[in-house]
Amino acid sequence: MNISLKMPPLPLLLLIIAYCFTAVFAIIRSLNIHSIDLFTLGVIPVIAGLLLRTTWAGIIFKLYLGIQTLGFTAFGITAVVAYQITPEDVKVVLNNQVIPMQYLVPSILFALIFQYWVAFSSKTKRYLQAHIKTIKG
Repeated sequence: MNISLKMPPLPLLLLIIAYCFTAVFAIIRSLNIHSIDLFTLGVIPVIAGLLLRTTWAGIIFKLYLGIQTLGFTAFGITAVVAYQITPEDVKVVLNNQVIPMQYLVPSILFALIFQYWVAFSSKTKRYLQAHIKTIKG
């Protein structure tokens, strides 16, 4: 097997780095709460696939992105419904700090849009397909 050491495009590299931080925090969180969270730990196969440039990397990357979108949409719909019932109870607390919704929602939207842009970018597709060509040819 011929492995190419070509660097990924910059947006994909930034996303891989962000995914690595997510994986580290997911592992620490799983060890602390003694439970596995597939929403965050699911990033590990994505990182492995992208770094190794496997044939299934693009598929699992898009699948993980779909799972994220579905999860954030469910959280958002739940928050909207809960806000209609008891607005004072709808808040996000992290380490005893309340995170304002006007910062959280745009951050989540930006993160999802950036990931979609990278996932469906022609540069990402060429990066993953170049590896397949080196294996076959």
